Amino acid sequence: MFEGPVQDLIDELGRLPGVGPKSAQRIAFHLLAADAADVTRLQEVLQKVKEGVQFCEVCGNVSERERCRYCADARRDPTIVCVVEEPRDVLAVERTREFKGRYHVLGGALDPLGGIGPDALRIRELLARLGGTGPASDEGDIGEVIIATDPNTEGEATATYLVRLLKDFPGLSVTRLASGLPMGGDLEFADEMTLGRALAGRRALS
Repeated sequence: MFEGPVQDLIDELGRLPGVGPKSAQRIAFHLLAADAADVTRLQEVLQKVKEGVQFCEVCGNVSERERCRYCADARRDPTIVCVVEEPRDVLAVERTREFKGRYHVLGGALDPLGGIGPDALRIRELLARLGGTGPASDEGDIGEVIIATDPNTEGEATATYLVRLLKDFPGLSVTRLASGLPMGGDLEFADEMTLGRALAGRRALS
């Protein structure tokens, strides 16, 4: 172990997703060797993110304002809502250029072993949107919900749970991305063509 602040920095970097001990050490020593101005700029950006970025009051996507650009865009179809796990999945769907509706970000997926149950996700907010209440009460009636959770165990469990909740909403079509996405993967890593086809060929679940 290294002494004092250096080890503290390595430990904190190692808590970031996807950063192992060796990667944390490399990043730490890169920062130690960087110009003071570069480190200051990074520090300022991190501070701005914490102070200036919030979650959209309607869909839960990251935003600089109360409503993200997708919820605030009157040109997008409010009758179709694509449900994804994380904000990064919104970007993955947007890259396909196939979807012109709006989004709902759950903030994760069901994972009982990891202690993530329905109450930890933005499922209540989704039900409120469908019921025409809450911040999205001006959206009008939603006619289709596309479940675009990841094609892995947690994503499939989340999709199954959502279908059970949504099947009794009158006049609501619940669809799932078509097969073709690699099982066990994340939506954000799917190429645009494959994800676009899965979106265009989505299948009805109820």
